[in-house]
Amino acid sequence: MNFLNEVSSLFPSAVSLASGRPSDRFFDRLNPQVLLNAVNVYQNDSVGGHGGAHGWAHLLQYGRTAGIINELVAQQVQCDEGVPASADRVLITSGCQEAVALCLPALCPEPSDVLLVCNPTYIGAIGAAKATGVAAAALSNSEPCLADAIELAVLQLRQKSQQARAIYLIPDFDNPTGRVLDADERRNILQVCARHRLVVLEDNAYGLFRYDGDPVPPMAALDEVGSVIYLSTFSKTISPALRVGAASLPDTMFGDAAARRSLWEDLVRRKSFVTVNTSQIAQAIVAGLLIQNGGRLGDWIRPALDWYRENRDIMLCELDSVFSPFSDQIRWSRPSGGFFLTLDLPFRFGADCADECARRDHVIVTPLSFFALDNSQDCRIRLAFSAVTPEQIRTSVTGLGHYVARRLEQKLLRLRDGGARG
Repeated sequence: MNFLNEVSSLFPSAVSLASGRPSDRFFDRLNPQVLLNAVNVYQNDSVGGHGGAHGWAHLLQYGRTAGIINELVAQQVQCDEGVPASADRVLITSGCQEAVALCLPALCPEPSDVLLVCNPTYIGAIGAAKATGVAAAALSNSEPCLADAIELAVLQLRQKSQQARAIYLIPDFDNPTGRVLDADERRNILQVCARHRLVVLEDNAYGLFRYDGDPVPPMAALDEVGSVIYLSTFSKTISPALRVGAASLPDTMFGDAAARRSLWEDLVRRKSFVTVNTSQIAQAIVAGLLIQNGGRLGDWIRPALDWYRENRDIMLCELDSVFSPFSDQIRWSRPSGGFFLTLDLPFRFGADCADECARRDHVIVTPLSFFALDNSQDCRIRLAFSAVTPEQIRTSVTGLGHYVARRLEQKLLRLRDGGARG
């Protein structure tokens, strides 16, 4: 991310398809008066119970480490996402990133404990593992299904006297690939995880942004044994700057209610050492907006969802137009939701290529190698369509097409020169 930020600053005229953030165009709905009103709604609501001057003092003071809007967050994930959450099992965090960083060392306390991840996966999960001293192992992409890859990884780690303790997954509109796991895949994964007592960290930052097809139940809703910790965030649905997320624990951990309570207490204790508590003013804003929207966010995000769907469609149309001459060499995904799609190229695309593409063709894209634990993703890039305008999409895909055409021509010339010398 530091590299991409640096590229953006060096080439300010380049269109960035690198940032998977929400569009700024909807932030005017969160003007100062709206934010203040949301806080007042929370204060005056029976859930808050802290009206008037006492309420402001309460919000400005240190607060409960586990959070003050747990009931509302539990209601929201139940209503919007079908997750069977309850307030006593919800930990409010400073964004989903903190939730990941708290869970990893709690679930993997021993040096031999390992976190399993897809390859590629969200770089924040890999970074959190490194920051907390937790070893991460990539699942094999050669297995026919993810459940088989998990089974293989568990057995291989045991042969090295290591133990897989947790797996990080984004089942809905994965970052960076945009992939969705269907219901059968989720159930098969849960069966493997239950058999090996492997905790699933289910990150669902993009789940509400579905553009096509029917929603798939979250793994936490399919969980029958208590193996899934559900990670949610308001960064994509309301605003990243609020830094409000949550970890919702199951009723039991593999059937053990005491184990769940112990894990809960451990997570709260760890949070008290790191951030003390999540900003209570930010929590109050989220709570007020939830109250005003009946505990749901479906209607609130509708304008953004429609905008992102249109952006996705425009990008797919432009890719079809620009890259049709190279259809035998280049492929791209067609995501049914989320903020990203991927492009497979017939050549390696790394940091130097991203720099050249920004400098010469005025478009910034993300190498998928940034999200990988090996070199298997070196010929792939991620394109984010959420934070740009339709015109920027058209301009940037055209620029990317120029870059790709130039690289393919250079490759052809090298092959011809090599043949001539031979």
